[in-house]
Amino acid sequence: MLCFTKDLTSTKTAKLLNLNRRIVDRYFSIFRDKIFEFSKTEKLNGKGIFECDESYFGAERIRGKRGRGTVGKMPVFGLLKRDGKVYVTIVRNCSKKQLTPIIQGKVLQGSTINKDGWRSYDGLILNGYTHHRVYHSKDEFARGKCHVSRIESFWSFTKRRLAKYNGIASHKITQIFEIK
Repeated sequence: MLCFTKDLTSTKTAKLLNLNRRIVDRYFSIFRDKIFEFSKTEKLNGKGIFECDESYFGAERIRGKRGRGTVGKMPVFGLLKRDGKVYVTIVRNCSKKQLTPIIQGKVLQGSTINKDGWRSYDGLILNGYTHHRVYHSKDEFARGKCHVSRIESFWSFTKRRLAKYNGIASHKITQIFEIK
């Protein structure tokens, strides 16, 4: 367990402890499953300051193509409660129709939501939220306490972490996420 918490790979752990790598893999998988089971019981609901953002997971961006380089990637939506937890879910697309019900289900009215300039977040004020927006397209990344840097740091960490382990097996993704 110490090797797991130190973020050693199963191969390094097996060599260090003179064990078979498959045995170490099995234990690491059990640890991850238990962590996941515990995390499912935790709720994000509440009132406070939230950051919301979408990200795309998959192969590297194809240069030379127009747009955001998201073709063939999996869209993922995240809500981060400041000084709290992160809620992440796979969505079919990042449209207003997909994202608004998720936000309404996790964030109480009267909360403050910080977001980027993505059009799908338009209209949140009509749903009873105070919201602030930063426009990355205009090289604006923070305005006072209004920023989405924590959720973007979470995306960066998650992508580096998945790259270290060559992603997640597709059968595990369907076990972890309910696609909205």
